Amino acid sequence: MTISGRPPDLEVHADDLGRIGHEAFVLQERLRKAGDVSRGSEGGGATSSAAGELKRHNFSMGEALTTTLHKWESQLSSLRQACGVISDHLDFSASSRAEEDAKLAKSFGGQPATASDILKYFK
Repeated sequence: MTISGRPPDLEVHADDLGRIGHEAFVLQERLRKAGDVSRGSEGGGATSSAAGELKRHNFSMGEALTTTLHKWESQLSSLRQACGVISDHLDFSASSRAEEDAKLAKSFGGQPATASDILKYFK
């Protein structure tokens, strides 16, 4: 509902923000578990062990595998951090949105207002 009867300029639903934030958290956890290729399937460091063995036997592939592993871990860490930021931000947004909406509605006499309605006060 708006003062002018037009649809809202921006509409945010806390449930949607919460669901997206939760999915970002789930993705972050899945990446933590499935993306750790250096541990191997049994957690024994299979990739780094293989790289070490290859280097020990003077295969240039060992150094290339080590470089690839370090790059993978760096990129994986960045992606996990991004998921964490998204999750945290959306969780915060969902919880604070209702409070902010109540403050704005109170300042407009208890009625929600669109950005267009607010803009009228600055002309």
